[in-house]
Amino acid sequence: MTDWDLPSPFTLALTPAAEHIDGLGHTNNAVYVQWCEQVGWAHSEALGLSLADYRRLDRAMAIREGHYDYLLPSFEGEALVLSTWLTGSDGKLTMERRFQLKRASDGATLVRGRWVLVCIEISSGRPKRMPAEFVQIYEAAVVTPPAPRG
Repeated sequence: MTDWDLPSPFTLALTPAAEHIDGLGHTNNAVYVQWCEQVGWAHSEALGLSLADYRRLDRAMAIREGHYDYLLPSFEGEALVLSTWLTGSDGKLTMERRFQLKRASDGATLVRGRWVLVCIEISSGRPKRMPAEFVQIYEAAVVTPPAPRG
């Protein structure tokens, strides 16, 4: 699949099952949020940082803000592809992650999402500076979005 919003996405193939469908007959919006979490973790693990690493370092990237644009519905059995990118980092406390969900059959974008993440100390839940491993691994993966056209 091509024509992603940004280059070199990390992708995950998904298919809505019966349990993902709501009373309106399409994939429930809450499922998209869960899928974003799933692809975010898969991307982090592919980069070399797992939940075990987070626990070892007593640090985690926690979602401070989540924004989702639900553009088109998806339905049971449809092949979908969810992409993610790290799109910003201050190298200290915050990062941004973006998402784009497409229908495999025609490439239509169904959902776009953005998270603002903050590094926390797991044991206290308080914001703490990113450890060197986070900076080294995550900074190398950041894709810079193009400047908005004015």
